[in-house]
Amino acid sequence: MGQRYSHLSSDERILIEKLHGERHPGVRKIAEEIGRDKSTVSRELRRGLWFASNENGSYRPYRPKRLKTGAWTSGPFYSAPAAQGKADLRRRGSRKPRRMDSDRLRAWVLDSPRRGWSPELIEGRLKARYAGDPSMRIGHECLYRWIYAKPQRALDLRQYPARGGKRRTRKKGRKTKGPRIPMRVPIADRPEAVGSRKGFGHFESDTVVGAAPSRRCVNTQVERRSRGLFARLVDDKSASATARAEYEIFKDIPPAARVGRTWDNGTEASLHMLVDEALGMLTYFADPYGSWQRGGNENRNGRIRRYLPKGTGFEDLAQEDLDAIVGEINDTPMKLLGYETPNEVWDEEIARLQSKAASPNTSVALTN
Repeated sequence: MGQRYSHLSSDERILIEKLHGERHPGVRKIAEEIGRDKSTVSRELRRGLWFASNENGSYRPYRPKRLKTGAWTSGPFYSAPAAQGKADLRRRGSRKPRRMDSDRLRAWVLDSPRRGWSPELIEGRLKARYAGDPSMRIGHECLYRWIYAKPQRALDLRQYPARGGKRRTRKKGRKTKGPRIPMRVPIADRPEAVGSRKGFGHFESDTVVGAAPSRRCVNTQVERRSRGLFARLVDDKSASATARAEYEIFKDIPPAARVGRTWDNGTEASLHMLVDEALGMLTYFADPYGSWQRGGNENRNGRIRRYLPKGTGFEDLAQEDLDAIVGEINDTPMKLLGYETPNEVWDEEIARLQSKAASPNTSVALTN
């Protein structure tokens, strides 16, 4: 942790005045007495010393460094109250005025979120409507911070942003406590060709959790090229149950169509090496809290949630019922696939692999 700094307090300034006025020690001695650095004391004396005239107590020479003490001027004084007043004045003067302190801007901004405007829309609208008025400006990031700041909690503006919540997630995500998955290979080491989605046989993995008290979950695998979804019920979120479910999903898929997969950082994937060694696959792990790196899987999980909303327990869900849900999802056309279905693209890719290998193996249905 870096060194922390603090301003001199009024009590410390009173002690400096006492030491400097009574004993006139050096700067180093005063610094030792108050427990401060010598440069702090030197700077404080340079700022706070003043010269009073013997004839007029309110007079201060304009250029005291050129005057010698004597009949006209007395020696330099350090006054703790005067120094504290100067310090308070400097602190107030150094503060940059806050944008939202403007009553006009504040009134305009307060009305906009209630109309459903996002901070980005507010920023852009202000620039367009008040092009020649710099006082009517606020950046969307600054506005987000202002909405979530403690003084605005009484206004309850957090309910108006589209993805608003009680707290705002940090921009760069939260930090993990430490590595929990053995032999973890980060997504940065994954071949760039996988990220383009042009290759076939690369999957994204995740777990859909059911509502308590049931511990049953759904293991989901999504092929990146075709967006084909595979899903299997597991008894709990343990690593062993997840590894068995993965093996059951991938064992019937041709080896050329199961090259590797990308997991999140959940502990249920900690036995990924067992599946890798049994099926000859590769496993990569996304960055912590980087769900966008597995966007296809997150999208397919969202489609599953249309049938099994959050808060739904899976204790009465059978594998046949889950297969029917997966089959309907895989038979739905997608715009990014040219309005083909994931099943159709999957079959085309499997046929292409079979043609290359000149193998009679038949394709595998996504619903099995």
